[in-house]
Amino acid sequence: MFSSKRLGSAVAVLGLTAAATVAATGTASAASYNGGCGSGYSVIGSKDVGDGKAYITYNGSTGYNCVVTVSDTPGTAMYLDARLRIHRTDVVWKSTEMDAGHFQYYAGPVYVYAKGSCIDYGGSAGNSSYIQIDYNVHCG
Repeated sequence: MFSSKRLGSAVAVLGLTAAATVAATGTASAASYNGGCGSGYSVIGSKDVGDGKAYITYNGSTGYNCVVTVSDTPGTAMYLDARLRIHRTDVVWKSTEMDAGHFQYYAGPVYVYAKGSCIDYGGSAGNSSYIQIDYNVHCG
């Protein structure tokens, strides 16, 4: 026979589980790669960049890398920044190596021919003014 105390505890646990499930599904989903680089590109890495994610892709047929930064909240305009270049030690980025502005879905694509080279890539999304970069990666 169940005591009312045990039954109450079981109901409370079920209630908390259901509440956690509703809370988890009610939040914005994490950004996923949107195919923004075009056909022939495969995702080789990603980096969380505030309120979004930067995806680095590679096309083995052409030797080009491509990066897009995708928003976690598609449809809401926010600052998005996508950056890509062949690895260098300086911190200055040329305008041809980035796409930045207020967008609803993604920044980019930004392309660079990097066959046989290492790359630097990353970006920013949302209110963060801090640019997240991975340096000297995906060599080859």
